[in-house]
Amino acid sequence: MARAICDTRDAVKVADSVFWIGVCDRETDKFEGMWDLPHGMAYNSYLIKAEKTVLIDTVKGAYMDGFFSRLNRLLDGLPLDYAVINHVEPDHSGALALLRRLYPEVKLVGNAKTAEMLKNFYGVEGGFVEVKEGGTLDLGGRRLVFVTVPMVHWPESMVSYDETNGILFSNDIFGGFGAVEGGIFDDEADLNLVTEEMMRYYVNIVGRFSRQALKALEKVRKLNVSMICPAHGPIWRSCPGHVIDIYEKWSRQETEEGVVVVYGSMYGNTKTASDAIARSIAQAGVKPVRVYDASRSNMSFITTDVWKYRGLVLSCCTYNMEAFPPIAALLRLLENKNMTGRRIGLCGTYSWASAALKEMQAFVERSKGGWKLVDPTIDIKSRPSCDDLEMCGQLGKNMAAAVRDI
Repeated sequence: MARAICDTRDAVKVADSVFWIGVCDRETDKFEGMWDLPHGMAYNSYLIKAEKTVLIDTVKGAYMDGFFSRLNRLLDGLPLDYAVINHVEPDHSGALALLRRLYPEVKLVGNAKTAEMLKNFYGVEGGFVEVKEGGTLDLGGRRLVFVTVPMVHWPESMVSYDETNGILFSNDIFGGFGAVEGGIFDDEADLNLVTEEMMRYYVNIVGRFSRQALKALEKVRKLNVSMICPAHGPIWRSCPGHVIDIYEKWSRQETEEGVVVVYGSMYGNTKTASDAIARSIAQAGVKPVRVYDASRSNMSFITTDVWKYRGLVLSCCTYNMEAFPPIAALLRLLENKNMTGRRIGLCGTYSWASAALKEMQAFVERSKGGWKLVDPTIDIKSRPSCDDLEMCGQLGKNMAAAVRDI
């Protein structure tokens, strides 16, 4: 007799008495209204069924049906004793207000900042169990340990550790873009894609707080972690140590050989200069060379490659006496990320008054050495001449040498 296919409303067993009850979002186009989601998004929630039942995080409000279906089927009439809130951002806590109405006796667990945010977001008060760094929750024969990780990436952020199973419920740490159904666990997923989407999530959501992330990783390494259950992305059961290592690499801003060329062009002249620079870098033997049109590429992909590779070349036209708006937006975003240890080349274009190059130079100066300028700095009037293109070729050669000279 053929084996029946499990109902997709069913929970997924993670370990002894631990279940995934999250949901997958394949409809939202942009996370936080900004970051492209070509592979969807997972909002992970977990239930521990010990002597006490404990929910770890909830899901985004628009996707509560699947979440409550799994929770109710799994509890099967049991009370819900606790709900741990590792992070109050609405993609993690969106179901809390309804959860409180459906399970009025549930005690909410979090730190002092959590309680304040729950009141501000949802008007939820009372029935709160406050925990501090190293605090524990007795589930009857097993316990959860709580570790605060402030500003990774909100001030109330914390993680929960199941001592019995060695499971770290890591919240946004080790999370990534991408839905997971069909690959709940890392050994069921395309790890190349998962790693790319996890890095893109790190750079754009957590990257500004890399110093705090390193402090959090110090705490995590003191735990005996056998499995990582993040709030987004797959569960890491086959190689939790590996994912901790690569996360530390990103947090330390360790770069690889390679150059990102980003241009903003109205009529193709700035693009022509960028193509000449990119070609020169490639001819010098450096790879990869990633070329982006800032008007057409989602910023999350650009910033991820800029984080990953050692060199960046910005080519920007002047627009209404300022830098071309998509490049100006990129400059603000890169400055927000507090990047350091990278090489940068600049190429501006204008027709009657140069402004774009000045804005890019000011960005480099504000970095206070985080970005090291590679010569020559180029400013092209109207359309690249043969001499201008020669300078573009020289910038490409010098950039190739700079990203190797580390």
